[in-house]
Amino acid sequence: MLFDLDGVLLDSRDAMLATLAGVATASLGRRITVADLPPDALTTPRVEVLAALGVADPDGLCKVSWDPALATASATTLFPGVLEGLMAIKDAGMATGLVTLQTRTRMPWLLPPAVLALLDVTVCREDAEPKPAPDGILLALARLAAAPHDAVFIGDTLTDQAAAFTAGVAFAGAGWGYAGPDELAEARCPMVLTDPSQIGPGLLDLAVAGRAPQRVSAPAR
Repeated sequence: MLFDLDGVLLDSRDAMLATLAGVATASLGRRITVADLPPDALTTPRVEVLAALGVADPDGLCKVSWDPALATASATTLFPGVLEGLMAIKDAGMATGLVTLQTRTRMPWLLPPAVLALLDVTVCREDAEPKPAPDGILLALARLAAAPHDAVFIGDTLTDQAAAFTAGVAFAGAGWGYAGPDELAEARCPMVLTDPSQIGPGLLDLAVAGRAPQRVSAPAR
């Protein structure tokens, strides 16, 4: 079972918005607040958000300023039930993996050791072409020696859904994440989950069988 990080396992909404605003402020020489960011800032590539605000060379700026801004931004926390769900998945003898746009050096800042220990493989920004390309998912499957039809990817954005579809992997949308349940449903996401407590071993059977769009409210654990 594969997971995106931000908006799925990790509640990082405030931290990501504060980081965007902080990086823009440092570049533009005037204060940029979270309220100045576009409504879709969390589901739009950061360089596009920064460029729209007038930042020159946003990619180069992020390489220098993103990590310091993120390290001093609001704290990130696990969504309630995530740790218990991962433990239940491992207890059921299933493999787990993370496919994220975060870099590997940030993992200890963002996730507690107990969660990192439950992940069999972690594919980060530097390891593969970012989503919506399927490369990260396929790399995680290769490292786990797993076939696409035996896996499910839980993400929270349309780029996550596109990556899963191209990789041939069943997809479940985390309705509590960045895009939200309505946007996922409008894009005909095969399965839209409503609560992080639904993360569990039963989710694999639900996602693989549930090819028709549906919204699942009962815990899958």
